[in-house]
Amino acid sequence: MRIISYNVNGLRSAMTKGFTEWLKTDPADIICLQEIKAHKDNVDFQQFDELGYEHYWYPAQKKGYSGVAVLTKIKPDHVQYGNGYMQSDAEGRVMRLDFGDITLVNTYIPSGTSGDERQTYKYQWLDEFFGYLHTLKATRPNIIVCGDYNIVHKPIDIHDPVGNKNSSGFLPEERAWLDKLYENGFVDTFRHFCSDPHQYSWWSFRANARNNNKGWRIDYISVTTPLQEKLKEAKIYADIKHSDHCPIYLQLSH
Repeated sequence: MRIISYNVNGLRSAMTKGFTEWLKTDPADIICLQEIKAHKDNVDFQQFDELGYEHYWYPAQKKGYSGVAVLTKIKPDHVQYGNGYMQSDAEGRVMRLDFGDITLVNTYIPSGTSGDERQTYKYQWLDEFFGYLHTLKATRPNIIVCGDYNIVHKPIDIHDPVGNKNSSGFLPEERAWLDKLYENGFVDTFRHFCSDPHQYSWWSFRANARNNNKGWRIDYISVTTPLQEKLKEAKIYADIKHSDHCPIYLQLSH
């Protein structure tokens, strides 16, 4: 099973920048998208049909905002839209797909960068999501949680940890939430394989940040510990450029 997680920062925009052509290279069996900013009816989804992908959409109620989708060449046994929390579901932030005994959760964690109100909601959302995963794990022990977490875990995961110590996405409380996740039965798949610095998945559009690799690693594919023995490869595709994020990749063995 090959999985990609990718915040496309507007799917229609990404499609004008070569996203579909990239899909033709068969980068993965399952492509989890975040921040699609579109409804299925607004997108030329026949391009995905022609490439053999089934697609599942969970857009936000607000137009041009948030939303997640999954393109998959492996048919899921079950698809669940939302995690049962009203505001999160209205913003299209969580999708669950079951493939045999593996459960894939595609998520777009809220950003707190627009101000205190959204930062407060982010903390509420994180608490709700942790509870959701904890409950899910009781009946579905093999879980993959991929998406834009909007959190940098460690100083190694951000180009300027000192200058960003008060920035949303690198606040102690947010980072502590990732500590809690990884102390409670989840594994950061990229760090399982790679301990190198300067590995990022998002770059600001400002100040030529991407060309200078002044980035943040805020996109993750995490798995529960029973899946750890199946981890085969994890990568960040920093050279794929349809968005201010780049795709991240995980391969699991059968």
